[in-house]
Amino acid sequence: MTAAAVAPLLEWYEAEKRDLPWRHTRDPYRIWVSEVMLQQTRVEAVRGYYARFLEALPDVRALAAAEETVYLKLWEGLGYYSRARNLHRAAVVVCEEFGGRFPEDHKALLSLPGIGDYTAGAVASIAFGARVPAVDGNVLRVVTRLLNDGRPITDPKVKADLRGKVAGIVPADAPGAFNQALMELGATVCVPNGAPRCGSCPLMHLCEGYHLGTAAGLPVKAAKKPRRIEPRTVFLLRCGGKAALRRRPPKGLLGGLWELPSADGELSPAQAGALLAEWGLQTGQLLSLRPAKHIFSHVEWHMTGYYADCAAPAEGFAWAAPEQLREEYALPSAFRPFLSVL
Repeated sequence: MTAAAVAPLLEWYEAEKRDLPWRHTRDPYRIWVSEVMLQQTRVEAVRGYYARFLEALPDVRALAAAEETVYLKLWEGLGYYSRARNLHRAAVVVCEEFGGRFPEDHKALLSLPGIGDYTAGAVASIAFGARVPAVDGNVLRVVTRLLNDGRPITDPKVKADLRGKVAGIVPADAPGAFNQALMELGATVCVPNGAPRCGSCPLMHLCEGYHLGTAAGLPVKAAKKPRRIEPRTVFLLRCGGKAALRRRPPKGLLGGLWELPSADGELSPAQAGALLAEWGLQTGQLLSLRPAKHIFSHVEWHMTGYYADCAAPAEGFAWAAPEQLREEYALPSAFRPFLSVL
C-alpha cells in the first residue's frame, strides 16, 4: 500500500458514498450496533433492523438493562444470534466497568465480548478518530488487488501482514473516513462477485492487479469444506389456537433460542406420530407440510414438516398465540416457512 492512495480514495468517497444512517453519527454505540449488524448481512437488510433496534434501545444503558426476550426479538431474522447476545454482554461490561461510556482505546475495545480487531478498529477510528485500520473482507479484497498479492487471505499471518500495510497509510486527520472509504470501495466497485468495476475505481492507476490482469482472481482463499447436510423434522403443533414452541439446547446451533419442536432425521408419518406420543401429546391426523431448506454457514438443514392439532397442551412446551409469535418470541428464520399455515 502506498500513501498515494489516500487522497484520491478520500475524494472519491466524499463524492460517491452511499447515504447510510450510521454514517450520520459519531456515537460509538450506534456505530458499534451497525458494525455488528453488518457482519454477514447485506446493507439493505440491516437498515430496518438498525432503526427498530435503536428506537427500542437508544443507548448502551438501555441495551444493558434489556431482557433477553427484548433484544432477541429485535434481532429476529438477522441470524447469527450470538451477535445479539454478545452485544448485550458487552453493553453490561461498558456500564459496569467503564461507567456507561465506550472506551476510546483500541485495545480496551478489544476486551469487550464479541468485539474483534475489525469492529474495534471501526469504532475507534470512526467514533474517536483513532489512527487504526479496520480491515474486513471488503478491505482485504481491495488491498490484495492493489498489491497483486496472491497469498491466501485465510492464513492469519497473511491477514496480519495486509492489516499492517493498511495501518501504515491510515491518515491521522481522517482515519474514520479512510477506513469507510476502503470498505465502500470494496462493497460497490471492487466487488466480490463478478468482475471488478475498474473503470469506476479511483485507485485504478495504482492497482497492480488491474495492470497485470489478475484482479478478478483475487483474493485467494483456501478451499472451503462442503456444508454438512442434516435432515430434520419440524412440527407445527396447535392447541386452542396457540402454537407449540420449545427452547433449543443452550449450546450449539441456534443455542438457547425458541424453535418449532423438531427432531434429527427425516421421520416418516409413523415415526413422527410415535415421537409426539413420547412427548406426551395426543394429536389428530398428521398433515405433511411443504419441505423447506435452510443454509447456515457450515450446515444445511433439509426439513420435513408435519402439522397436527393437539387435544391438550403438554409440559415442556410454550404455547404462543399468533400475536405473541409476532411481538414476543424470537423465532429463527429457519422455522418461518412452516408458519405460513397459521
